[in-house]
Amino acid sequence: MEELDRQKIGGFWREVGVASDQNLVLTAQKRVEGLFLTLSGSNLTVKVAYNSSGSCEIEKIVGSEIDSTGKFAFPGHREIHVLDTDYEGYAILRVSLMWRGRNFRVLKYFSKLGPGGLCPAAALPGTARPAPLCPTARSLEDEDWLGFWKFRELTADTGLYLAARPGRCAELLKEELI
Repeated sequence: MEELDRQKIGGFWREVGVASDQNLVLTAQKRVEGLFLTLSGSNLTVKVAYNSSGSCEIEKIVGSEIDSTGKFAFPGHREIHVLDTDYEGYAILRVSLMWRGRNFRVLKYFSKLGPGGLCPAAALPGTARPAPLCPTARSLEDEDWLGFWKFRELTADTGLYLAARPGRCAELLKEELI
């Protein structure tokens, strides 16, 4: 990505897919459902909605921009890098964090669309059939299809995937009820 348009990246984003080579990341009890991004100066405020074993939790963190390509550093040895986005339909982020003395990198696919995106039965890399898509507010010919395939290209060697299901925690965040 050349330079991030910081004003366009803001707003609500629903997590649609996660790719990691660490099984621990994909089996965590606390899962991100959605983000609300707000930019002010060189700071990025991230309000995260988690589903933690059926209960909704919110975390609000503020990070600072490392450079104009979309890298932000956060307290607790965490970093978010916007790898690709069309600002309207999809965003692909690399989230890096230190946990239990180990570095983890996770690629995340976010959508501004309503529930939908990757179906839970999504194909793993190397399979003959393409991953099925659940219905969304737009057709598959829209830019979200392009975003999905960019995510697949970036994660082709990763091997482990998790497709998010629509969640009430993300909806509550979107409606600003939590």
